[in-house]
Amino acid sequence: MGDSKNKLEENYFGRITRALAFIDAHLDSDLSLERVAKIAYYSPFHFHRIFKAVIGEPLNAYIIRRRIEKVATVLITQKGVSLATLSMQYGFNSPSSFSRAFKKFYGLSPTEFRKLSPGKFSKICIADSKNGQEKVAFEKYLCNIDNHKKWIKMNAKIKIVERPLQHLACITHIGEQGLENTFERLVKWAKPKGLLQNPEAKLARVFHDSFKVTAAEKVRMSACILLDEPMGAEGEIGPAQIEKGKFIVGRFEILPHSFEQAWSSLFVWMNEEGYRKAAQNPFEIYHNDYREHPENKFIVDLYIPIEP
Repeated sequence: MGDSKNKLEENYFGRITRALAFIDAHLDSDLSLERVAKIAYYSPFHFHRIFKAVIGEPLNAYIIRRRIEKVATVLITQKGVSLATLSMQYGFNSPSSFSRAFKKFYGLSPTEFRKLSPGKFSKICIADSKNGQEKVAFEKYLCNIDNHKKWIKMNAKIKIVERPLQHLACITHIGEQGLENTFERLVKWAKPKGLLQNPEAKLARVFHDSFKVTAAEKVRMSACILLDEPMGAEGEIGPAQIEKGKFIVGRFEILPHSFEQAWSSLFVWMNEEGYRKAAQNPFEIYHNDYREHPENKFIVDLYIPIEP
């Protein structure tokens, strides 16, 4: 009975993962319940209920949040794009309706948000929703440029690389908590298949959301294994790819609590060196099991995709 329940839950989550990936790729187009449900192979009625049960918020609320977060990311990285263009591109009826929704979410108007330099993103909060959602304070992104530059000089080896297309097997994970358990499920699935016997086999984490604009408990990421060839979906395990491209890669040997510092500093380095982030998702590739390190440190490469 327990195994049947687990397989059913894995099937739900695998199909919802397909829907999440589709939503991310089509934030600027029609995302009706019928269209998204079809991607997940559910009827609209069942999909609506299952989506809320798995993700914790209704589909429409999730899509609105992701669109607002997408615009926030654009405002941070592309200063010249007009608000009117963004509001229409991401499904709002008018710039004024978008501005109201944005301010309700972040507590700042889009114009005020845009004026913040990266170094000033210290305490941006999500405003209370109609459902009584608590205010969520985002962690500091960049608190001191000079300190980040000094820190990364001492703790990272940075280079620019070209990577070919990379195939992955992944499990979707949402929020900061429980990631280690997600990786354990992934490893348990991979071992009988011999996927970890290859010396080049690595675990990885792909970020679909940014902690700068998404509340920590809603940040979506994928726990992954690098593969030599593509695979099909198996329950909660889904196929994915890292598209070929140009990347900033920083090699770190750090404690678990230093990941935020490492990412922030690497983005500071990117900005200071004049690179622009590409549309792909940042990711991490791990080179050890930190539990076997004498100081419990991760040896990890952090990758930021950049424009050619």
